[in-house]
Amino acid sequence: MSGPPRISVCIANYNGAAMIAGCLDSVLAQQGNFVVEIIVHDDASSDASVAIVSRDYPAVRLIRSADNVGFCVANNRMVAAAYGDYVLLLNNDAELLPDALLHLLTAAEAAPGPALLSLPQYDYDSGALIDRGCLLDPFYNPVPNLDPGRREVAMVIGACLWLPRNLWNELGGFPEWFGSIGEDLYLCCRARLAGYPVLVASASGYRHRVGASFGGGKAQDGRLASTFRRRALSERNKTFVMVLTCPARFMSVVLPMHLLVLFCEGVLLSLFKRRAAYLTKIYLPVFVAVYRRRSALWNLRTTIKQHPSVASTDFFSVFDWMPYKLRMLVKHGLPSLT
Repeated sequence: MSGPPRISVCIANYNGAAMIAGCLDSVLAQQGNFVVEIIVHDDASSDASVAIVSRDYPAVRLIRSADNVGFCVANNRMVAAAYGDYVLLLNNDAELLPDALLHLLTAAEAAPGPALLSLPQYDYDSGALIDRGCLLDPFYNPVPNLDPGRREVAMVIGACLWLPRNLWNELGGFPEWFGSIGEDLYLCCRARLAGYPVLVASASGYRHRVGASFGGGKAQDGRLASTFRRRALSERNKTFVMVLTCPARFMSVVLPMHLLVLFCEGVLLSLFKRRAAYLTKIYLPVFVAVYRRRSALWNLRTTIKQHPSVASTDFFSVFDWMPYKLRMLVKHGLPSLT
């Protein structure tokens, strides 16, 4: 089929030689009577990623970065180069089911207005359902939604995130100083504040090698496993999102409580694990980062407030008020980091 693309699939890649073919093949195998363009941004990979895409996928538009710029910059560049009415941000460690784009397009066209969308997420190896989008707890930790009857959620994972290209431009894309991790949380909260829902299609899905491209991110053998780098970025960027999007009337309570809980968590983990690195590498840097980024955070929050916003009750309607980390502690015990 020829003509302008209806959908632009944007795949950020860094050292994904072992995964990129499966991801691209899953896009090329999609069912549906619409034109799809595929854009890959290679983030200065040191493996064979570029050679694989150039040799085996000549129809893919390849953006080669001279420097490693991170996930946010990579996606901003790809969407700026896209022509589709809709964009799908897809991780290189994710693979779409054959009817995924058809269900996303159908759901987008059936929605009453612009919306962020995703699909049910399945573990790549076991096929187990991971989530149907996520709710948020009071400290902006994602809480997996497993309810097939719930369509509207607080956020969807950036491994498979769909929205109209015009809406992306209106929201301003990802803050490039986020680097990686938490940018999906930001965009979803930013959209919901402006009155745009975050929805999950009821059918199809995608398979995801959780943590394959960044390390950690899931329980292994019944224990929580992650990396210091991932946790540090997660705690920092999650705090950034809270500062940027928490409704003003709640900020004076939620943010100090969040920072206090982070500090106590860092102290307790360091004591129980007998490693000061838990506090010094993950939690204390959050305080430093918020202080150093205070001007950028204030300016962006001011910009966000200039747009019409939903009532606080609507914004918090997709929050789960039980702290998710407490549940995970009871279920899996203390996390193990490398």
